[in-house]
Amino acid sequence: MKTNSPEFRQMQRDRIYKTKPWLKSTGAKTTEGKERSKMNALKTSPEFHALMSKYNQLMKQQKEIYNTIKHVK
Repeated sequence: MKTNSPEFRQMQRDRIYKTKPWLKSTGAKTTEGKERSKMNALKTSPEFHALMSKYNQLMKQQKEIYNTIKHVK
């Protein structure tokens, strides 16, 4: 049976509805598991992600300093 046939898709659909895997899913529980799952949707390398996080942090600090200087004048 072809995997793209309507009969196969219906069989697969019935199997999924019978087991209901969405009811058994609990997600990550440990800190390590949560860190790993957080990176699942990441489209770039973890190194680039860390670099961008640091960049955003520095930009936020720069904005705070600018606002402080602006209010002092």
